[in-house]
Amino acid sequence: MFTFTKKMAVLGTLVLSLVASGCSSSPSSGEGQSASDSSEEGKVELKLLHKWPQPQYAPYFEEVIKEFESQNPSITVKVEAVADEPMKDKLRVIMGGGSVPDIMFSWSGEFARKFVRSGAAMDLTEALNADPEWKKGFIPASLQPFVSDGKNYGVPLRFNGKFFVYNKEIFDKHQLQKPKTWEEFLQLLDKLKQAGETPIILGNASPWAAIHYLTGLNQKMVPDDVRAKDYNPGTGEFTDPGYIKALQYLKDLKDKGYFNDNINSSSHDMATQMFFAGKGAMMYVELEEFQEAQKNMQVPFDFFPMPAIPEGKGNQNYITGAPDGFIVSSKTQHPKEAIAFLKFLTSKQNAEKLVKQIGWPSPIVGATNPDTALKQVAEAVEMMKSAEGMAEWLDTDVHAKIADTYLSNIQLLLDGTKSPEEIMQEVQGVAQEVNQEVKQ
Repeated sequence: MFTFTKKMAVLGTLVLSLVASGCSSSPSSGEGQSASDSSEEGKVELKLLHKWPQPQYAPYFEEVIKEFESQNPSITVKVEAVADEPMKDKLRVIMGGGSVPDIMFSWSGEFARKFVRSGAAMDLTEALNADPEWKKGFIPASLQPFVSDGKNYGVPLRFNGKFFVYNKEIFDKHQLQKPKTWEEFLQLLDKLKQAGETPIILGNASPWAAIHYLTGLNQKMVPDDVRAKDYNPGTGEFTDPGYIKALQYLKDLKDKGYFNDNINSSSHDMATQMFFAGKGAMMYVELEEFQEAQKNMQVPFDFFPMPAIPEGKGNQNYITGAPDGFIVSSKTQHPKEAIAFLKFLTSKQNAEKLVKQIGWPSPIVGATNPDTALKQVAEAVEMMKSAEGMAEWLDTDVHAKIADTYLSNIQLLLDGTKSPEEIMQEVQGVAQEVNQEVKQ
């Protein structure tokens, strides 16, 4: 469910393994070929790797695959599912050994771009353009994060956003309204604190949680073209003053006492349980967590996006979040069949089933609606559709070394050990190292 940059740290190594072992091998050697096979005359086997083996998710994929095979008797889909954290190890084994699945899970942003730069991901632009109905079926903001140099290399399955969920009982008790600007947000937080409430619950033992705040703050504070240049491993400088201001905005929330105590030693799961139990007024959570809020909170809840920051130089009509989905191996022997499966998986019928059965927000237009999803989930997806873009998770949208620098420093920022200026000086130094690595 969440982004883990340790995956990113090993991806550079495993992509190099793919290039070394897969791309350099001849077809006759068996190395670097797709893992698909045609064991019987006229039969095609596709190998699919995804990251949802959990019992609440696996049945969905089993049912969809069974229906696809019944409609396409010449194709068999062989599935392997590896959970979120072990996925990096699985990718290392697969790519180092040269047996690459035809279709494999990928996060979007820099994670996917590593596959693209190595030549491991198939260009899907032509396939999408050749079927306008398929392409138009996706919410545009969900396709964009899989685009590299104007070409599309991924198909989204989930469309996830980040929102402040709030306890309506606490808000009503203190006669509070949803804030539209950062100043209104700060006034709201101060009123909650003065009333003896914990304004925001945060569990930052795994620092991606605070990085999600910084994702949106960077996007709002830094001009979009500057941020795009900085997030590119070959051109990043991170010298815009907006980056320091973004860190300061986050630090101020802690310094003013708007978070709960012990944020750096509290896990996200611990924090959600505190929030669900009514021990805080709001929490910054992913859209796919709304289902858990509905199940566990004893009072009604509502939500709002990160408020606009008028002094910010970025587009204020972005939503923090990102899709994830699948890429097709550039080495697949059966590209037509792989694309046919992805079309089936992302059909509106199967997208509605995904929303209803699992509770995930879908990138397919109209699939997430009040009949298939919680009212709040449907409303949030409509909000994401009207957004002008997505601020993709910082820890998967920048080079792994830069992401690690942010992750290793964000707790130090919040406990007062390091200043925003010191952190950005370190980020700038790492960005220069990455520039040189990419250019070599």
